[in-house]
Amino acid sequence: MAISDVSVKNDWIQVFNEKGKKVSEMTVTGKKIQGVALDFFVVTHGDWIQTYDEKCKKINEMTATNKIVKSASGTTFIVKSGSWIQTYDRNCKKISERPGS
Repeated sequence: MAISDVSVKNDWIQVFNEKGKKVSEMTVTGKKIQGVALDFFVVTHGDWIQTYDEKCKKINEMTATNKIVKSASGTTFIVKSGSWIQTYDRNCKKISERPGS
């Protein structure tokens, strides 16, 4: 299933499918949506970067120390870590990195 949108309403993170139907929700407490990809979304929660599937089930997490989530698209998300731009998959596995500007 593809995710069309993830938004916050009344203290809940709500996930919508490609038909615009809400398919799941979870509390927003302490979380900030950082990006939405095809079949997962990325949040920061305290000192952690976390990925969730369309049912709001946590897929994985990694430390957010010295990392800033820049975007999510397709099947990956992009993080700026110091002077590096790093690409990660939904399991928080680093796929590639390059020098940033």
